[in-house]
Amino acid sequence: MNDEQLLRYSRQIMLPDVDLDGQEKLLAARVLIIGLGGLGSPVAMYLAAAGVGHLTLVDFDSVDLSNLQRQIVHTNARIGVNKAASAAQSVRELNPDVAITCIETLLTADELAEQVKQASVVVDCSDNFQTRFAINAACVAAKVPLVSGAAIRLEGQIAVFDSRTETSPCYRCLYEEDSDDLTCAANGVLAPLVGIIGSMQALEAIKLICGFGSNLAGRLLLLDARHSQWRELKLPKDHNCPVCSQRVPE
Repeated sequence: MNDEQLLRYSRQIMLPDVDLDGQEKLLAARVLIIGLGGLGSPVAMYLAAAGVGHLTLVDFDSVDLSNLQRQIVHTNARIGVNKAASAAQSVRELNPDVAITCIETLLTADELAEQVKQASVVVDCSDNFQTRFAINAACVAAKVPLVSGAAIRLEGQIAVFDSRTETSPCYRCLYEEDSDDLTCAANGVLAPLVGIIGSMQALEAIKLICGFGSNLAGRLLLLDARHSQWRELKLPKDHNCPVCSQRVPE
C-alpha cells in the first residue's frame, strides 16, 4: 500500500481483526455484486469505501424516479441511465482506486458461471427467485461464498451460503423453486430497511474476505423493522437439496 492508501484505510487498519493483512486481502479481492438497486447501493458504496480492489457491477435495468426513494447510489440526474453504469460513477467518485467491471446486460448462464468463478465473494442483491436460484447454483458449482439479502415492506433477511464448507446449506435449501416473488412495486418498502440489510451484506462480505469473526453460514437473520427486532434462525443443510445435497458426507 502507498501512503495515500494507508491514510484512506487507517481507521480500518487500526482494528486488530483487519490490520494490514486484512486490508491487503480486501485490496486483492474481487466481489461480484448482482443488482444495483436498494440493496446493491449500500453494498457497492461500503465495499468501495472499505477498499475492495475490484468490483463487478451487474444490472440490466435503468434508473427510474421511483427508485430514488431508496437506491442511494443513483441520483436524479441519472434517471434513464443504466444502474450498473450509474453505480460505477458513484463508486469512482468515492474511491478512484477501485477497479470496476460494469456489466449492463442480463447474464446468460455461462456468463454468470464465468463471473462467479472470478469472484472472491458474490453478493446477491437481486429481486426475484429465478435470478437468486441461478446465482446460488453457480456459487455452489464454483465453491464461491454467497451473501444473500432481501427486503420488502418492513421486513428484511440476510444469510451467507458458503459451499466451501461441506455442512453449509445453499439458498435452494431455504426456498423451493416455485416460491412466489414479492416486489417493491406491488408491496412497497421503507427506505432505510434496504440500507440496513445492504450494509449487513457488505459487512458479511468483508468478514469472509478478511477471515475474521463468525459469518452467517448456517444462520438466517430476520429483521422486523416495525418493532426494531432481529431474529436468528438456524438453517441446516437439506440432505435432499437438488443443488447441494450431493456434497453431504456419507
